[in-house]
Amino acid sequence: TAFLHGDLKEEIYMEQPEGFEVKGKENLVCRLKKSLYGLKQAPRQWYKKFDSFMVGHEYKRTVADQCVYVRTFPGGNFIILLLYVDDML
Repeated sequence: TAFLHGDLKEEIYMEQPEGFEVKGKENLVCRLKKSLYGLKQAPRQWYKKFDSFMVGHEYKRTVADQCVYVRTFPGGNFIILLLYVDDML
């Protein structure tokens, strides 16, 4: 379900899904507004949305690894968040 919420910047079209064709317009295609599971752009869109959320909550990506986020607090406390595929560790 993580891939179902990514907004698409590109224009991506697909054939009408089987069983959901519009009668009389079977030869037309659909323009996607959100990413679909299995779409090659889905992981990238999911990561962009996740990254935007993390940066908005004062986490910073590390230079060494774009999937490691760090947030520091006064007094020397910090949180390190590791992103692995679409799971957080």
